[in-house]
Amino acid sequence: MNCESGYCGRSFYTKEEKIKFLKDYKSSLESEAKGVGERIKELEKNN
Repeated sequence: MNCESGYCGRSFYTKEEKIKFLKDYKSSLESEAKGVGERIKELEKNN
């Protein structure tokens, strides 16, 4: 999925690979949202 080297990798992924990618992506987004929430609380506390 990265094309920096000129090679973009595979074009077709199995259903299981797509599911795993989406689950990993969802987990990453949830972690990011948790970090954003913590940062908001930290900023509100300092005001």
